[in-house]
Amino acid sequence: MAVSLPCCGSSAVLIPPPLAPRHRPTKPSLFLPPSTEDQTTAIARISRRSSFLLPFPFLLSASTASASPPALELYINRTEGFTLLKPSSWIQVEKAGATVLFEEQKGSNNIGVVVNPVRLSSLKDFGTPEFVADKLIQAERRKESTKDAELISVNERLGHSGLPIYEFEYLVDSTRGGMKRIFSAAFVASRKLYLLNIAYSDRSENPLDNETRVTLEQIIHSFDTV
Repeated sequence: MAVSLPCCGSSAVLIPPPLAPRHRPTKPSLFLPPSTEDQTTAIARISRRSSFLLPFPFLLSASTASASPPALELYINRTEGFTLLKPSSWIQVEKAGATVLFEEQKGSNNIGVVVNPVRLSSLKDFGTPEFVADKLIQAERRKESTKDAELISVNERLGHSGLPIYEFEYLVDSTRGGMKRIFSAAFVASRKLYLLNIAYSDRSENPLDNETRVTLEQIIHSFDTV
């Protein structure tokens, strides 16, 4: 059922039900920041700067399986030039290094975006979706708090202006909050890397329910340029 919701204090926006079609993959290079550092150093650097988005520091709380998925509203950041859907009840908080961060009020499930300057004109200059996914999983496994990390899926879709957007789903078992489901999306536009991460509790005693999962996928599919 479609829901009409306020759009960041302006006109109402009609949010359609799930689920944007998922497209499948396609070779490497890197999010090279404006420096001479090599690819391995570069991705480690970006991982450190946006570490609160790359699941480890998310202290997630369990969501009840019977709870209704959150209603969504459109968020537009015209300063950085991106847009996405967000749960209308989640609050925006300030955090060093984050372009924007939203948190669930009754827990610590999170949605965050980091925008960093890069020397690339397209995400494909960095590598294939599989290559990027492998780098993300490697970064997760190197964290002291990570007990295990497992890639679930890798996808690619085209944004509004035809730019490639990579999407990833993976599980992280951490000493900081237990099992977490991570939905991530990335693209490069105007020489800037845009990275969206959703971290949501997915413990065995209280697993992520299908309705909430569909809602989180809808958020990932909405991430795009303005």
